[in-house]
Amino acid sequence: MHLQVRQSRIELEQGDITESDTDAIVNAANADLILGAGVAGAIRNKGGPAIQEACRAIGHCPVGGAVVTGGGNLPARYVIHAVGPRMGEGKEPAKLQSATRESLLRAEERHLSSLAFPAISTGIFRFPTEECARIMLETVRDYLSGTTGIQRVVFVLFDSSTYQVFARRLAGMGGQE
Repeated sequence: MHLQVRQSRIELEQGDITESDTDAIVNAANADLILGAGVAGAIRNKGGPAIQEACRAIGHCPVGGAVVTGGGNLPARYVIHAVGPRMGEGKEPAKLQSATRESLLRAEERHLSSLAFPAISTGIFRFPTEECARIMLETVRDYLSGTTGIQRVVFVLFDSSTYQVFARRLAGMGGQE
């Protein structure tokens, strides 16, 4: 499924984000940039220790922010570590929107043409998947509506239920198979 936005394209895939052929992948990070479980654990396991070492050197990223490291052994050249909100901490929608936008800005700063996102904060941070899909897809669409060098944004969703939620939302925005 995809949506064309000016010269750019939003795509959905079900699969493993660590296998993405994009210039960068986005890690659903915590503020301490410790690669624990979920997406971060998969990135740590497949990307090798260089990614965690680079995160340690950076040290911290605020909720709603994003920082960049190299991609280690991953196919992607970079990992953008976006810190999404934990449910219950307050202002979660605005923080998720910010983390998404900051990820796009980090890609733009490096003149990247493609990046892949997971469903940020929907795992152990317990952000509702429906709201995550709405916020992230609308934020990316709005960003791509402006002047940008980003040509392709892929949402790589691990399980079929999350994929279906994002697919329904993208279809409602005019997305096509």
